[in-house]
Amino acid sequence: MDDPLDIKRYIRCVDDFPISGVKFRDITSLVETPIALKKTCDQITKISRKFEPNLLVGIESRGFIFSSPVALDLSIPFVLARKPGKLPHETYSRHFDLEYGSTSIEVQKNSQISRHDKILIVDDLVATGGTALACCDLLTKHFDIERSNILFVAVIDLPHLGGSQRILEAGYGLEILVSYK
Repeated sequence: MDDPLDIKRYIRCVDDFPISGVKFRDITSLVETPIALKKTCDQITKISRKFEPNLLVGIESRGFIFSSPVALDLSIPFVLARKPGKLPHETYSRHFDLEYGSTSIEVQKNSQISRHDKILIVDDLVATGGTALACCDLLTKHFDIERSNILFVAVIDLPHLGGSQRILEAGYGLEILVSYK
């Protein structure tokens, strides 16, 4: 089943946003519905407990919505992965392509991340996998984290765009809550 939590009905598909040809998955209704948001965050926490992370990295910006309550539930630090120019200290950066452009993701060099950490990365969606892989690769390259010590969790997967397969092929763990075939 591709919607075991019954949350898909709270995710709208918006055609041709932000550019023509893109089907944007809008989580606004999901986060505006307390029961749906709670189910989503509780499930991410449940998945996370099995992995036993000691640090969470949330990806800007929609990943932050789910990351904060999960980090609190797990009582672990929450590190921000942000778009360029949004963090006040020196950063490590990783450039990547999106379905409709390119950008970078950054993590502060002074973040308390050690090579022995087990890291949970949370975002709202996996499309082409660019954002996910950029964040995972940044952690392996600059903080010397083993691939097996990274679990990427997303609320939504668009498997037809190949991102989830790319994440798995790169050797990272992956968990998805809702899949659109």
